[in-house]
Amino acid sequence: MTNAAFLEQATRILFFTGKGGVGKTSLACAAAVTMARQGRKVLLVSTDPASNLDEVLGVTLSGAPTPVPGAPGLSALNIDPEAAAKAYRERVVGPYRGVLPEASLNSMEEQLSGACTVEIAAFDEFTRLLGDAQTTAGFDHIIFDTAPTGHTLRLLKLPAAWTGFISTNTTGTSCLGPLSGLETKKSLYDASLSALTDPSTTTLVLVSRPEAAALAEANRSRAELAEMGVQNQLLFLNGVFAAQDPSDAAACSLEARGREAVSRMPPDLANLPRTEIPLLPYAPMGVEHLLSVFGGVSRERKAVRPRRTDAVEAELPLSALIDELEKAGHGVIMTMGKGGVGKTTVASAIAVELAHRGHPVHLSTTDPAAHVAAAVGAAVHNLSVSRIDPAFETRQYTEAVLAKAAPDLDAQGMALLEEDLRSPCTEEVAVFSAFARTVAEGEDGFVVLDTAPTGHTILLLDAAEAYHRDVTRTLSDLPDSVRRLLPRLRDPGFTPVLLVTLPEATPVHEAARLQDDLRRAGIATYAWIINQSFAGGSFRDPVLVERGAREAPFIAEVRDHLATRFAIIPWNPEAPVGPERLRELAAAPLALAGARKG
Repeated sequence: MTNAAFLEQATRILFFTGKGGVGKTSLACAAAVTMARQGRKVLLVSTDPASNLDEVLGVTLSGAPTPVPGAPGLSALNIDPEAAAKAYRERVVGPYRGVLPEASLNSMEEQLSGACTVEIAAFDEFTRLLGDAQTTAGFDHIIFDTAPTGHTLRLLKLPAAWTGFISTNTTGTSCLGPLSGLETKKSLYDASLSALTDPSTTTLVLVSRPEAAALAEANRSRAELAEMGVQNQLLFLNGVFAAQDPSDAAACSLEARGREAVSRMPPDLANLPRTEIPLLPYAPMGVEHLLSVFGGVSRERKAVRPRRTDAVEAELPLSALIDELEKAGHGVIMTMGKGGVGKTTVASAIAVELAHRGHPVHLSTTDPAAHVAAAVGAAVHNLSVSRIDPAFETRQYTEAVLAKAAPDLDAQGMALLEEDLRSPCTEEVAVFSAFARTVAEGEDGFVVLDTAPTGHTILLLDAAEAYHRDVTRTLSDLPDSVRRLLPRLRDPGFTPVLLVTLPEATPVHEAARLQDDLRRAGIATYAWIINQSFAGGSFRDPVLVERGAREAPFIAEVRDHLATRFAIIPWNPEAPVGPERLRELAAAPLALAGARKG
């Protein structure tokens, strides 16, 4: 399918989804500004808790539609979970002010202060835009720029989950308070589910890079969404690279790696209508650059001269950073950052190297779309690999709550408790409890945690105190792992946090915002790792040379303003998969700054 055909035939609702870092936001924004330039009224919505629409579009956004300068007909908004939760609480509690006693109001607000409320409030905003035609009546198209895959799959499944819970609940209550507050939303949830599954209304755009992991995740999403009834799917293959200089061995290797990954993509994914977007030498930010993505305009660009920054001169190995981390002898090493920056690879390389040095290491992940096992690829002595599986943890948590309550409840009471535990909110509490247990393992050895992309991780960490209350209500004796979670995360000697980024504007600035959020939570950043850098390489291909040259200001920003210590990992033509490749990555030349000047 050509780019023009996709835009001309677009349904009213478009979802852009995929693995973190594949370019969902760039392509969603490019489609939005191009369609608006063609004279259509478009609303662009981000459902990502760590949205970067503002930076890509060059405009400050809020929870209300904001016109985008330079793109008449285009408006954009961010669904802000915390703001939505505040408004949701007021909608529920407000009508009772002056009617109920203050103590009762306080009790209602307490019940609505947990992470479940944050989720359902953001979900309400999502379903209102998706299922309420009047809300978006002034727009020809609604484009959703979604969070990375795992978070998005849960969001898209919630209309059916909450509709089913409301239909079967007999208690009149839920973890969100009186069920009547949700019952009024049932028709909206039904309408949202109908819109999602109507191929004449909604198209799901699976965005991927020509990389094995991204294509595998796109195929998993394809299958899960097809089971939900979302059949109208397209594949956008972003960042397709064709070497322009056949004498550049690294460029030819990059092209060959992409071709091989595409040739091996699962058949069902390969059968989807496909659009390919070439790798650009610049980040598509701002309306004019975005218009060039789908060929809307042709931009003449001045040649960018290659330059080395003084940050890439030291040529020290990543093992130097691992040397520092090893000194503690135990603890939790957490990799955080935007989706697609290489958190999984960095976490796996550190875990494999520590295990090779003789330490017992547990490598795990909080990402619903986990890939740590695939990254390691083979058994490694001293290394155990796992993932926090939401479905498994929910079953375990539910069984534990029921077993604890059984001696004190009759048959009717147990039936009511079982019903309450079928709420979609139970999964969030179960995952949090598993996260706390995994962190606790750092007392006896090294735990390396590959976290979910930024927005999902922020919500998980922000929810810590609220989950204390939620778990306390269902388990009378608060688990020690939960009670000690925040102190452990706030101890830099026990939990060194590594912020992983690419040398580009969006991932650097998203990591900076994450660092600020962590500071407010009392969690310090140990080091920054700039991954997949083209700066300082011996490339001759003009696209790769320009990409490397454009990295300089972002490397300098990390060095001079954001990090007390940092590492730069150069781009490697070999895919960092398997123990040997991961150990090579750990020993690869890079720069390590012990302290920021000034």
